[in-house]
Amino acid sequence: MNAFSPSRRSTRVVHLGPVAVGGGAPVRVQSMTNTDTRDVDATLAQIVALAQAGCEIARVAVPDARAAEALASVCRQSPLPVVADIHFDGRLAVAAVEAGVAGLRINPGNIGPQVERVVDAAKAAGIPIRVGANSGSIPKDILERCGGPTADALVEAALRHVRLLEERGFGAIKISLKSSSVPVTVAAYRRMSALVDYPLHLGVTEAGTPLRGAVKSALGIGMLLAEGIGDTIRVSLTGDPLREMTVAWEILRCLGLRRRGPEIVSCPTCGRTEIDLEALASAVEAHLANVTEPFTVAVMGCVVNGPGEAREADIGIAGGRDCGIVFKKGAVVRKVRGEALIPAFLQELDLFLAERRASEHC
Repeated sequence: MNAFSPSRRSTRVVHLGPVAVGGGAPVRVQSMTNTDTRDVDATLAQIVALAQAGCEIARVAVPDARAAEALASVCRQSPLPVVADIHFDGRLAVAAVEAGVAGLRINPGNIGPQVERVVDAAKAAGIPIRVGANSGSIPKDILERCGGPTADALVEAALRHVRLLEERGFGAIKISLKSSSVPVTVAAYRRMSALVDYPLHLGVTEAGTPLRGAVKSALGIGMLLAEGIGDTIRVSLTGDPLREMTVAWEILRCLGLRRRGPEIVSCPTCGRTEIDLEALASAVEAHLANVTEPFTVAVMGCVVNGPGEAREADIGIAGGRDCGIVFKKGAVVRKVRGEALIPAFLQELDLFLAERRASEHC
């Protein structure tokens, strides 16, 4: 299932450990820990949780030497490739490479004469560097020339960093162009994609709280992916990074690019709804939170569209007057009433999954 693959922009490939980014590889999902990297146990625990939720690349902040020292233990035990996020101090980047990171996030223009050492270390280790521009840290001369943190300013700032690496014969580069403005972000990536063949890391920075950030990220990232632009994504939400995984995978699912876990189709409530649809849908979502197999579940509230939608799903329930009709692959399998409705449907979901898993191992 990869509806947009034929039109995806052609890019060179870079590798973060075993994970390929660009070059036709699947669009990768990544996140960043919000733990103190110096706390190895807490950082590893969050990386493990992110991996279980569908994350494929983990970025960690490296603000000082103690954090750099902790990286060796983190990298050695992490189930995911670890990218070190470093600013201003190239010595930390070299230390991170020596600790075994799979990639660096560093802007060469921020580390002055230390660029050479960082490039040499990355070359020797065979790891990529992600560079880019953020609307909050564009160089003053570019801001003045472009009239502020515009799309053109983001592109020019990122290319300035890229050139510093290219001039030193380094080509394992990823690029990001981050703004909290969706239109600016989209315009910047469109322009950059026409100029270079480096893989692009998509995201809307400082997107906001879970609801607002999810909307902005879905629009910004989704518009670009739908145009074939983008090789890896990070949904930036305030708070627990685990929430980012749900949004990221739903974006990929909705575009037909990748699937992970069940798709839950549920109708909005209206005056025709005669069951507690919100409670039912929430119970189904919570019950399937850790399921990774892709299939479709329909949770419908009335007899108008409900039976049709439920029949199209792998498994579904259509509500009636204080009752629900359970469908599997279009066939009615059960009718449940009243308080038994939610536990009965959850039981049917468990049975469906058990049968599906058993058939896959035959």
